[in-house]
Amino acid sequence: MKNYEVTFIVDPVLSGEEIKATAQTYVEHLKSEGCKIVHVDEMGLRQLAYPINKRTSGVYYCVEFEAPNGEFITKMELALRRDERIMRFLTVTLDKYGVKYNADKRAGKIGKVTKKKKADDSKKDDRRGGRRDDRRDNRDNRDNRDRDSRRERKPAPKPEKAPAVSKASTATAEEEE
Repeated sequence: MKNYEVTFIVDPVLSGEEIKATAQTYVEHLKSEGCKIVHVDEMGLRQLAYPINKRTSGVYYCVEFEAPNGEFITKMELALRRDERIMRFLTVTLDKYGVKYNADKRAGKIGKVTKKKKADDSKKDDRRGGRRDDRRDNRDNRDNRDRDSRRERKPAPKPEKAPAVSKASTATAEEEE
């Protein structure tokens, strides 16, 4: 038995019952073809990345199922294309890693974030990985170092100007030599 997953977006203009009836239609279609429905996930109303048929949102459904062969997939995709209530769809074959990922996700092992708090490090800023205070200290040290080096610097010596020599005096100096 091969594992498949079909995800489709239903037009949000329909009523709630019509949306559920649309999803149920395709679930029943899969069952009539001899498929075992593993899980139906109604993801709900979501914003689209770009407008489709002048709509900016849609109701997402994901149906995971097992089938003896994939011969009926083309018929099901043709039905999805012809249905005006379906805005987009995607059918994929799941490998063993995809099946395990979906099972873990349903079991709650994936997708939930647990935050760990450290009570002893109240100074550290969590958003920057605790580096914020260190950067401030380094900046203060750098500023003090620059300020101290400016105080210690002595002005550069100015080049001494040679006395103005006229052309006549240079000519006489050359003659004397």
